[in-house]
Amino acid sequence: MATTFVSDRNLNFLLHEVFDLASLAEHPLYREHGRRSFDMIIDATLKLAKEICLPTLREMDEQPPVLTEGRVEVHAAVRRFMRECGDGGWIAAGFPHALDGEQLPQMLTCTCRYIFAAANYSLSVYPFLTAGAARLIANFGGAMLRKTYLPPMLSGRWQGTMALTEPQAGSSLADIVTEAVPMDAAATKAGSPYRIRGKKIFISAGDHDGVDNVVHLLLAKIAGAPAGVKGISLFVVPKLRPQSDGTLIPNDVAVSQIYHKLGYRGCPITELEFGQRDDCHGTLVGAPHRGLFYMFQMMNEARIEVGAGAAAIAQAAYGAALNYARLRPQGRALGAKDPDQPPLPIIQHADVKRMLLFQKAFVEGSLALILQCARYMDLEAISTGVEMEKYALLLDLLTPVAKTYPSEMGILSTSQAIQCFGGYGYCEDFPVAQYYRDVRIHPIHEGTTGIQGLDLLGRKLVRHNGRALGYLLAEIQATIASARNTAGLTAHADALATSLDQLDAVLAHLTVVAQSDGPDAYLADATVFLEFFGIITIAWQWLLQAVPAAAAEGTARTASDRRFYAGKRHACDFFFKYELPKATALATTLLHPARPTLETHARHF
Repeated sequence: MATTFVSDRNLNFLLHEVFDLASLAEHPLYREHGRRSFDMIIDATLKLAKEICLPTLREMDEQPPVLTEGRVEVHAAVRRFMRECGDGGWIAAGFPHALDGEQLPQMLTCTCRYIFAAANYSLSVYPFLTAGAARLIANFGGAMLRKTYLPPMLSGRWQGTMALTEPQAGSSLADIVTEAVPMDAAATKAGSPYRIRGKKIFISAGDHDGVDNVVHLLLAKIAGAPAGVKGISLFVVPKLRPQSDGTLIPNDVAVSQIYHKLGYRGCPITELEFGQRDDCHGTLVGAPHRGLFYMFQMMNEARIEVGAGAAAIAQAAYGAALNYARLRPQGRALGAKDPDQPPLPIIQHADVKRMLLFQKAFVEGSLALILQCARYMDLEAISTGVEMEKYALLLDLLTPVAKTYPSEMGILSTSQAIQCFGGYGYCEDFPVAQYYRDVRIHPIHEGTTGIQGLDLLGRKLVRHNGRALGYLLAEIQATIASARNTAGLTAHADALATSLDQLDAVLAHLTVVAQSDGPDAYLADATVFLEFFGIITIAWQWLLQAVPAAAAEGTARTASDRRFYAGKRHACDFFFKYELPKATALATTLLHPARPTLETHARHF
């Protein structure tokens, strides 16, 4: 059965009718591009996704990487895809011309990543992990690091990773123990060589034969560094060490195991040993003890990409479920009395439509939020002063939401896709079983949901005297005002305004809790708050889509376009009836005085 893994019509709507991608070309930074070139890039991305990514989706799941004599062997598609992404400019798409990049807007590069992820998530992560690592080197590395590492990474010949997690530390990076010792005791400046010793776990694409070398952006502590996160530094640590004559020699980086995973099987997750023979060389990036600050750039980009990946997988599952529901005959109308009447396609049953609307509302709302974040990246890049700060703060505030809402809800959405198939969905005959397994990693990757909740409530909302929230509320209020002037959207505008009042009441209550009972009580329900905040944010994104869709529905020239805009209207109606009211229940929880998560002792379990 054919699978519609992505909706190019929805991509076109969001990029051009909602977020006006082409307007960015009016700025000097992007003036070499325009609507025509943007559309050509999307078409090329769809073509590559259909030719390489989609055909290998199942094979890469059934033939996961294997560790053979210390080397990880991956599917042959990895090398081909990395070369295609390098030669075609996808890895370097967002890099400036000065670094041989394409200097494309982040909205466009984010869309390309989404398309690849929808076609084959495992395969899609290889080039974009590399792009994130290369961007760290470009922004914080010296001239020699850029000259040595950027060309082979951006060309897809070398893989990039980020090596953070350690067995004893997990997400608590303050407790890492990987050590860096200066090779010259007097040299502790950027670009200085160090000997690295330690172990890292859960490193995506940490080793494989789909490239000629693997470059780790690694966190470690220089001997004698301050305790905690203030003592963390960032290093470039290649698997094979480049020599002055262009040759590569082993750098004492060994794969001790690859993890056997529930899903996302096409990309190896490795455990790595550095410096077992005391001959692992690393190069300091930037200043000593600034590593976590530098790494947060890559981590924040990765968090948005994780959210995009979850939405992309759910999009593919929704496409499969939609196709199946249109083709599968079963049952008859509830009022039908004649058993000889032919059965109906299940898409005509109300409860199946409910499940499909849930998936559509989640997928298209989540993608809109991802592109909203990418738009803020672009606006930050072309702005100065207060405007630049505004977009930076908006992006910072929405990052934990963009990571978590798609990741958590993606599990529920792919589950509904399985339900549409009935018993067949639970079998490997159809792709939705794999999608369900693949999407489950996303609430864990790049900081668990609990960590994102702490980040949002404990840091993002209170930094800079709450200016980020003020900017966001202004954006949402502007959308509400537009909706109130659009026929058919007044009730939704009022409902979202009511949710903002609930948000204000919750924040006022939590402020009192923080002042009276301290940070533990304030943050006890941070994950609940993140869910509450996420629902309101996606409601805003649906209202943002509904305004241009309502205007276009009445003037659409083709029946296909009229159906598309009507579909947007119905999905928006669904979200405001079925999903936004959940925020009221969550507000009740957040305002409730009981604190069982604090008062329950470990012995009570």
